[in-house]
Amino acid sequence: MPDHAISPTRVQDYPEWYQQVVRAADLAEQSPVRGCMVIKPHGYALWERMQGILDRMFKATGHQNAYFPLFIPLSYLEKEARHVEGFAKECAVVTHHRLELGPDGKLVPTGKLEEPLVVRPTSETIIGAMYAKWIQSWRDLPVLINQWANVVRWEMRPRVFLRTAEFLWQEGHTAHATSEEAVEETLRMLDVYATFAERDLAMPVIKGPKTAGERFPGAVDTYSIEAMMQDGKALQAGTSHFLGQNFAKAQEIKFAGPSGQEEYCWTTSWGVSTRLIGAVIMTHSDDDGLVLPPRIAPTQIVILPIHRTDEERTAVLDACRALERELTAASFAHEPVRVKIDARDLRGGDKVWQHVKQGVPVRVEIGPRDLAAGTVSVTRRDRPPKERTSVPLAEFSTMAPRLLEEIQNGLFDKARAFRDAKSARLSSQADVLDFFAEGKGQGSGFAHVHVADDPAVTAVLDPLKVTVRCIPMDGPHEPGTCIVTGRPVPRPSVLARAY
Repeated sequence: MPDHAISPTRVQDYPEWYQQVVRAADLAEQSPVRGCMVIKPHGYALWERMQGILDRMFKATGHQNAYFPLFIPLSYLEKEARHVEGFAKECAVVTHHRLELGPDGKLVPTGKLEEPLVVRPTSETIIGAMYAKWIQSWRDLPVLINQWANVVRWEMRPRVFLRTAEFLWQEGHTAHATSEEAVEETLRMLDVYATFAERDLAMPVIKGPKTAGERFPGAVDTYSIEAMMQDGKALQAGTSHFLGQNFAKAQEIKFAGPSGQEEYCWTTSWGVSTRLIGAVIMTHSDDDGLVLPPRIAPTQIVILPIHRTDEERTAVLDACRALERELTAASFAHEPVRVKIDARDLRGGDKVWQHVKQGVPVRVEIGPRDLAAGTVSVTRRDRPPKERTSVPLAEFSTMAPRLLEEIQNGLFDKARAFRDAKSARLSSQADVLDFFAEGKGQGSGFAHVHVADDPAVTAVLDPLKVTVRCIPMDGPHEPGTCIVTGRPVPRPSVLARAY
């Protein structure tokens, strides 16, 4: 028998391990449409948990939800040259508006559109066109809107949750009277993402501005949160963009100021996607399957009744239901504890391993012996699957929220310790070459290095398949000298291989 539920293990084949965790947890699978995925109920429930938490955070910062068209006229993208250049190779384009039967009985596209429509790769241009209608006066500002939607960007090398042709996301779009207000909004939403990642996903992140070459097409500044996966690679987990007046000028988003003088708005955009599910998988999961932080787990505690006879079944299920009522009356992270009883007619071992693979944080087993002793058997997903603790039944509902908090904090601490162990401060090109050398460990991790925002740096890093992930905003702002150009730089950047 294998030692672990997932084969291969992380050490043996990390990319295939990831695919097997997704499959074993029943999160998603490839669809008949190349590059697209089907998000299954357990995976979608996880997205709904993320969506619900973020939506509350957005509304708490003054934002409202709206919805804009999936189709964007080609001329709208052409108005912002840098934007269309950045997305041109990823766009799906609709050119006809109906199908007809051909002479051979097959369907043929006909009815050519006067103007091609681009299937939404992002919505700055179509939303900007509406803002130009809605905003007339400084009294109309700020406009703070978020959209939950799907987007399409052709992807030649798809990977479930990480890179797919279609994915789900949210995109915030705001318009402001001044540059200062727009920058403040950009950084506020970056902080919202960082808080969500660390508090709810238990995923430590580094936040900071991107270099010019890594900016969102058409943005003045792009800020990101960067997380380290268990193979040492970086994953960009969220972005917030200060767009200056570039899109406002392209879309004619103007307002009359208090003096009556007409001015262009200052705009922002920011977003996260279902890629966060992939980030959680690769941050926390192990060789037995998915590991979920309790705050985002669709089910936090599963109760497994154990019985052989009908008489035992009745007594055990009564105890399970009573415990379920007590647990749902308890609170964790300002919400009722999410608990379910798994009374399916399956072998106990099959049920246990399904919940292990699906990442349920806590399993509770109740059988006749437990009832006689007044105890329950408790297993934590962040511990080995056979490590059980016997807890007094009367005390478990009281201790459950503390247990969930302990698991949540433990996952964060473990991920942060891993990131710190795989990070280094380097001071020369030779150090960087050695750190990312293939064959030395996995040749991955975070390197904190002084580098300039210069093509010469890119020329050194490209052969290593390494990029500047961001320039950390937190931590020491130590001035130094670029290891490539020799120019002074105010603080180190984070270099890494990335997804």
